[in-house]
Amino acid sequence: MNRLDLTDRHERVLGRLLERQVEANPQAAFMIAGDDEYSFARVHDLANEYAAGLAEIGVEKGDTVALLMDGGPEFVLATFAVNRLGAIWVPTNTDYRGTWLRDSLQESRAKVLLVDSDLIERVVEVGDGLQFEHVVVRGDVGAGLSGATLHSLDGLPVEGAGTPSVDIHYGETAAVMWTSGTTGRSKGVEQSHNCWVFGSEEGIRTADIREGDVLYSCMPLYNTGAWVTVIYRSLICGVPFGLDRHFSPAEFWNRTRHYGATHTITLGAMHVYLWQAPEKPDDTDNPVRVATAIPMPENLIEPFKARFGIEQIFQGYGQSEMLGVLSRVDDGKTVWGPNSSGRPNDSIELALLDDDDNSVPVGEVGEMCVRPKEPFGIFNGYFNDPEATLAAFRNLWYHTGDLARADENGHYYFVDRKADYLRHKGRSISSFAVEATINAHPAVAQCAVFGVEAELASEAEIKVDVVRQPGSELTPEELCRHVNDNAPYFAVPRYVEFVDALPTTPNGRVRKFELRARGVTEATWDRNESDFVLER
Repeated sequence: MNRLDLTDRHERVLGRLLERQVEANPQAAFMIAGDDEYSFARVHDLANEYAAGLAEIGVEKGDTVALLMDGGPEFVLATFAVNRLGAIWVPTNTDYRGTWLRDSLQESRAKVLLVDSDLIERVVEVGDGLQFEHVVVRGDVGAGLSGATLHSLDGLPVEGAGTPSVDIHYGETAAVMWTSGTTGRSKGVEQSHNCWVFGSEEGIRTADIREGDVLYSCMPLYNTGAWVTVIYRSLICGVPFGLDRHFSPAEFWNRTRHYGATHTITLGAMHVYLWQAPEKPDDTDNPVRVATAIPMPENLIEPFKARFGIEQIFQGYGQSEMLGVLSRVDDGKTVWGPNSSGRPNDSIELALLDDDDNSVPVGEVGEMCVRPKEPFGIFNGYFNDPEATLAAFRNLWYHTGDLARADENGHYYFVDRKADYLRHKGRSISSFAVEATINAHPAVAQCAVFGVEAELASEAEIKVDVVRQPGSELTPEELCRHVNDNAPYFAVPRYVEFVDALPTTPNGRVRKFELRARGVTEATWDRNESDFVLER
């Protein structure tokens, strides 16, 4: 382990951090993918060779390079190579097809695309008019894109290439990460070198990383989470990380055993799937000490720790725009309020503001607004979208669009996305709180609460789309009675619809704008047209 001293902000350039680890301990393991181990020196040298190959096909400082690849070591190497040139990597969700894929690739404004061989057909299908001049393929080189020169990723590296001579400031943009798009069209978040380091350091302060630790990720690499909680933490701390391309509930614990992983990261429903898997006698027989699980249902925290033999569960709140805002560690040392998201991190200022940007009193709901205590601590803006950037910043605060409240102990509680907060019959209702009540029913696997059009334009009726547990015969009346018994009467949904699945982003967040657009359907149950009687 070699924890880097980052007091000098100008050292907070990703390529420079890699150089420093090579200077300190070149043969120490950095990245392990399956049975293949990459030392810091090997990653450093390969990144330089990839960078030289990219330079030969025209990549220069300030250019964007698009990536449409599953995870894997080549993805990581490519990002270091792109940044070596002072260029910017722009990953695209590998689940995208058709218009979504075309828009994402086109909006990257990249002239070079790195793509997996089994994904290039999708690009060809939407490729007419795309701006790519070079397409670099990982795997068998087959179909090409009209107007672009085709290359093999295996042939890209220039053997023996040295470190490119490019001056890079720690505040320059290193990557553009697309938002999850839960409330509408995705935006490109410009992450600086320091923004990545800033967010990674916040996690390091609470993650209890020790000599001999191994971090593990099976998250998609087009998602911010894998980089800030695993890859760049490993880079800063000088410890190895294990990397798998996909999450498998059936194999997750076996993979932690394979890597000897002491730290893991799961987002959305991933850890719920682990909990729902059949219990095994060896559930505790794994090396994991610290599990980052965001968000972990309150009632599962202690049972999850006990079942899988985990010492602490880390949770928090952040966005691609602002990587570390709140932190919560359940290690038995702090008594947290139920469903608390944690306390603010020391390196940021956090305020809960009303619509006029006045602070709200303790216990009341306000929008989380953030500003860093050091330069380039949050995103540089939205890529090619100055209007969205301007709208996000007001009165010297970045407005997250998320609502929360704080208690007298300084613990913060996520309430809802501002766009999902409901006004119903003169009351403000958190869809997040109603979802928590519904999810507590044993016959519910997943749900999404949202507002649909009501008689008054300023209000909404509550609808819930529910995925039932396999074999469940839960009825709308039973569900509403459960809510009526466990929440205020005005939180009982008017509309209930049972669905096979909810539309989600790659990290498991529900795309509620799609549900609102679909609204009430022929399959929707209406409480007002039933015999159900509310108890007040």
